[in-house]
Amino acid sequence: MTTNPYLQAMTCEIQSVNPLFNLLGARLVSAAKGEARIELPISPCLTQGEGAVAGGILATLADEAMAHAVISLLDHDKHTVTTEMNIRFLRATDPNRPGTLIGTAEVVKAGRSILSVEARVTDDTGKLLATAGGSFFVVDAKRAAS
Repeated sequence: MTTNPYLQAMTCEIQSVNPLFNLLGARLVSAAKGEARIELPISPCLTQGEGAVAGGILATLADEAMAHAVISLLDHDKHTVTTEMNIRFLRATDPNRPGTLIGTAEVVKAGRSILSVEARVTDDTGKLLATAGGSFFVVDAKRAAS
């Protein structure tokens, strides 16, 4: 169990610390030791005109998974921001199949202030939909609030 108050709040069934998760319907399943897993039920409001989940949603899921992997390594008085991210879209979701998107991430290199992270977005059958990489900058919580 994490001692980070933010991560503790995020793993509750009902949370109020991350409005984006509430808007999307996402749930942080786990975040520990530089790894994270987020699940996002597919709903019609996440799809584009052809019925597949919009690419921006996949990118958001990857970004959030990577950020939470970083947060799992930080002291509670530190925050992180994305400084760079790339994504490769490999496959569209099946517009005729409901299900859940799964974003997983792992910190691959942790420096003092910059961490490199990789993410994968799959559907609940394990089909790989996208891969991503990013760099995350660590900031003091007081500095992030100003």
